[in-house]
Amino acid sequence: MKKLRFTALVLGATMLFSCQTKQGTGTLIGTGGGAVLGGIIGNIIGKDTKSTAIGSAIGAVVGAGAGTLIGRHMDKVAAEASSQVENAKVEQVTDANGLAAVKLTFDSGILFKTNKADLNASSKNELAKFSKVLKNNDDCLVDIHGYTDSTGSDAINQPLSYNRAQSVANYLVSCGVSTSQFKNVTGLGSSNPVADNATASGRQLNRRVEVFLYAGPEMIEAANKGTLK
Repeated sequence: MKKLRFTALVLGATMLFSCQTKQGTGTLIGTGGGAVLGGIIGNIIGKDTKSTAIGSAIGAVVGAGAGTLIGRHMDKVAAEASSQVENAKVEQVTDANGLAAVKLTFDSGILFKTNKADLNASSKNELAKFSKVLKNNDDCLVDIHGYTDSTGSDAINQPLSYNRAQSVANYLVSCGVSTSQFKNVTGLGSSNPVADNATASGRQLNRRVEVFLYAGPEMIEAANKGTLK
């Protein structure tokens, strides 16, 4: 009976959280999911993150009410990111604690030249806009994951993916984002592809940088106290 109830809840949630897009800005997917479920059901939205943990387990109890408050807060963060950043896909996902989080995927074809980790002028403009989101939400911690396509060896792809992720982090810091917000800056090479590496369009999608915003200790404490807005 419990299994049937859970299945029904998942199916209901899947129907509820239909994808929404915002024309002319970043794409916002899964709006409203965090407010309804908080951290109760993990990985319904943003299921492509299943292979990569976001953040780390906090080892503290977060009540259902606190999870709902964090979800509502992250809804606002996702909406702000979507309105500010044009060349990124914005999704709502869950972190290692099952709490609502926000994921931005920057296309490395926009961010970088082939086999390079240097940001171009257009990318810097987009990241400058995104830095405002981070500064407005300094209770969010940040993970940055860099990826490549499958072309080339791991000896090339691994450091290249890390250098791309680090370039993004460095530029955001230069825009005034506190270094304390960044917890994990990681290069993951060609792992976790989101498209078919056998095609040019698929390889372009796989050359990407993903940025995750998730609840830090201050946000969790405020949510447990019921004061998080």
